[in-house]
Amino acid sequence: MLHSRKLQYINEIVRCGSIRKAAARLNVASSAVNRQILALEDELGAPIFERLPRGLRLTAAGELCVEHIRDVLKNYEKLESRIRGLKMPQAGKVTLVTTVGLAAGPLPQILARFLESHPRVRIQLRNDGGSTTINPVLTGEVDIGLGFNIPATPGIRTLANFDVPVGVVLPPGHPLSHEAGPIDLADVVQEKLVLAQSGTSLRNIIDLALAPVPLPVEPVLETNSSELMKQLVKCGVGLTLLNPLDVISECRAGELVFRPLLEGQLRHQPMKLFARARAPLDAATSLFVEYLMQELVGLVHELQGKGHIPAGEKPGERALAMRDEDQRE
Repeated sequence: MLHSRKLQYINEIVRCGSIRKAAARLNVASSAVNRQILALEDELGAPIFERLPRGLRLTAAGELCVEHIRDVLKNYEKLESRIRGLKMPQAGKVTLVTTVGLAAGPLPQILARFLESHPRVRIQLRNDGGSTTINPVLTGEVDIGLGFNIPATPGIRTLANFDVPVGVVLPPGHPLSHEAGPIDLADVVQEKLVLAQSGTSLRNIIDLALAPVPLPVEPVLETNSSELMKQLVKCGVGLTLLNPLDVISECRAGELVFRPLLEGQLRHQPMKLFARARAPLDAATSLFVEYLMQELVGLVHELQGKGHIPAGEKPGERALAMRDEDQRE
């Protein structure tokens, strides 16, 4: 190792929240981990952790220390990857965080095709709710993120933006599923609805779309799980509103039906592919990002062909605006 075990120990403690759990994951004695913490605190001349009855909490000095530690560990992983790449072309590892909906939707097939074409690359994928998708990228735990409604954030650079409209998701046997083309929300709100939970970014977009409708909206069920919403629609509990990417696999299989909203009722759920600013992507991650963007462009064209995204929008314009915002953020 080119760096001290202290770095691994402290990073694992932060992830686990306690010395005991970190020691178990590292397969070392708790006393050994504690000694490393005390030694580093002595070197720094400041406490890294605040000892609490139910675990440890980082101090301000600890926050700075962990940020540095994760940079060091990440750079070491990249060094290992580059050295392996000298022996095995296209070897490397990609770490990615995304939403549960995307992980259960179009990503599995995209990942399968990529790994088939690049068998030496390894991928680590983690799911997070929309409110936390950005955090693992900011802290350097993962290389790239793909999520919805990601705000412009210091320390984050945008690799691609996709503007995807929210629409209505129905079971195949529903009367409204037999009609073609856009659907009027006035017809939708008269049905039982299963909607995203109040306070979520998706629900905020849905509420904007429903605001002009002169009828009360009282969903029979609210949840923060897009996967649960899809299952409930399949079971006939009600209709829901999602973006077409979240249900593209089910629509292809004939398990669900997606209908876009009327033009005046359209509300978009922006999707962003992003990475940490001032952190260059290694060869494997750059290769994956290029592949992922090409695949997403293909999905946009497919959805345009079905009328789920307005046909006038083209990749590079509103539906898919790929741009580097390094100078803006």
